[in-house]
Amino acid sequence: MSTANVMTAAVLDTHGASFRVEAVARPEPRAGQVLVRIMASGVNPLDTKIHAGQAAHARHPLPAILGIDLAGVVEAVGPGVTEFRRGDEVYGMTGGVGGHQGSLAEFAAVDADLLAPKPANLTMREAAALPLIFITAWEGLVDRANVQAGQKVLIQGGAGGVGHIAVQIAHARGAEVFATDSGANSPYIEQLGAVPINYHAMSVEDYVAAYTNGKGFDIILDTVGGSTLDASFQAIRRFGHVVSILGWGTHSLAPLSFRAATYSGVFTLLPLLTGEGRSHHGEIMRQATQLAEAGKLAPRVDQRHFTLESVGEAYQAIRDRDASGKLIVNIADK
Repeated sequence: MSTANVMTAAVLDTHGASFRVEAVARPEPRAGQVLVRIMASGVNPLDTKIHAGQAAHARHPLPAILGIDLAGVVEAVGPGVTEFRRGDEVYGMTGGVGGHQGSLAEFAAVDADLLAPKPANLTMREAAALPLIFITAWEGLVDRANVQAGQKVLIQGGAGGVGHIAVQIAHARGAEVFATDSGANSPYIEQLGAVPINYHAMSVEDYVAAYTNGKGFDIILDTVGGSTLDASFQAIRRFGHVVSILGWGTHSLAPLSFRAATYSGVFTLLPLLTGEGRSHHGEIMRQATQLAEAGKLAPRVDQRHFTLESVGEAYQAIRDRDASGKLIVNIADK
């Protein structure tokens, strides 16, 4: 291979093993694709599960280049692509599952439908932090629950990755937002425009009584799962709606049914795994750009800088729960 046809990438050969950083073939954009020079790659807990072979729902055959989220610059466009051109700054959730090359590489050829213009007021690192968590929060609150101004919305896990974005989406749409947390992040939750609820200090009955006069919340977005999803069924109001991004396990639906409330789940990876709905993901990212440029959306980003050579350290930090915001791998300097 000539140097013009290669790129550097972090490749995973075996689940749970260290990445090897080496030169691999640089992809070429096919019809409907964009070749992106990647500047930054966001690291999600899901990435670490894929790395460990613990995400059967996020199948990705090995050897593979991982990395779900990216931000970068358009290098070239394939036939039929008219909405982007060389030099455009873009971001999106574009690969790392389903056999699609991920973002731990210098370049990726990705479906143009998955991309959106990067917010002008965000850095590449900040932009790379957004795609998976924003799409997940938007699908839950807007696509499933149709959050409206004046509604009382509870975000379970409001300082987490999806949670802190969900708080900002609900707040931007005029809802009265509440968010559960252990208490450590209460000042940050208040900064985002939500009322913090310390679940160690208040029972479900306590906070439903205190903040809804005992009626329950109009919408609850659960980002935690397990017993927290069960608590959400107890905290929803009559005819309300519960959305969960972690609906695994066995749950009694009786509390939900007795309130004539509804439930829906979010599976953000579906368009990447099936090809269905990819243009909607691009549309959602354009909504993120509008909110960010309006000053209504800002991701929480860990200040540490990782590279392709140290990506394993970023993955370990996720496993150790040693992150203050989204971890980002710098692919190129910009």
